[in-house]
Amino acid sequence: MIRQIINIDEEKCNGCGACAKACHEGAIGIVNGKAKLMHEHYCDGLGDCLPSCPTNAITFVNREAPAYDEEAVKAAQQKKQQEKSGFVCPGTKLKNFSRSLNSQNAQYNSAGNNGTSCESQLTQWPVQIKLVPVNAPFFDNARLLIAADCTAFSYGNFHNEFIKNHITLIGCPKLDNQDYSEKLTEIITLNNIKSISVVRMEVPCCGGIENALKTALKNSGKLIPWQVTVISTDGRILD
Repeated sequence: MIRQIINIDEEKCNGCGACAKACHEGAIGIVNGKAKLMHEHYCDGLGDCLPSCPTNAITFVNREAPAYDEEAVKAAQQKKQQEKSGFVCPGTKLKNFSRSLNSQNAQYNSAGNNGTSCESQLTQWPVQIKLVPVNAPFFDNARLLIAADCTAFSYGNFHNEFIKNHITLIGCPKLDNQDYSEKLTEIITLNNIKSISVVRMEVPCCGGIENALKTALKNSGKLIPWQVTVISTDGRILD
C-alpha cells in the first residue's frame, strides 16, 4: 500500500539516537552509527521523531510500505518491558551453541548401529520464523536454512545434510496461517546473508514457504544464491 512514512537521510544523520528514543513504537534503531528505520510496519507515519532530530535528517515520504501493525508494536513493547524487568521468555531468548566432535562431548552423542553420529547440528535459538528477531547477530554472514517443520521428521539425516553449518529457521505456512515474506524480507534486508536453502515437503501447501522466500528476495532487491530441496512424505529427496 502507498502511505506516509518517515525517510532518514544517512548523510545528514549524526547517530545521536534522539529519534530512536522519541519513537514510541520502536521502529527506529541505530546501526553502524546511523539511524535506520528497522521495522516499517511499526512506523505509524505521525512523525514524533521529526522534531527530535538536530540535523533535520528525517522527513516524510509517500511510498509503498506495509500497513502500520498496532498489534505487532504492542507485542514488541511488551517484550521490551519483560526484558527490562529481567524476564525473558525461554522460547525467544537468543542462544548460540558451539558444535564440535571431541571426547568432551562424545558422551552426549547418540549413534545408530552403523556408528554414524547423530549429534545435533543446531547452532542457534530460537528457530521458529515467528519468534526469531530480524536483527539477531547470528544472521551476519549466515548460510540460511528455511525449512518446513515436517521435513526434519521425514528425512532421517536432516541435521547432517541440511542444518550443519547453517542458521536454521522453521515454520509451517498452513498451520501458522501466516505469510512469512514480510519477516524474511526484513531478515534479508538487514543482514548480510551469504546463501539461502529452502527445504520443503512435496505437499502443495508447503509451497507457501518457497513462495515467501521468492517474494522476500524480490522485495529486498538483493541477489543471493538460493536453492530448494523437496522431501517426499516417505522421506526421500525428490529431484
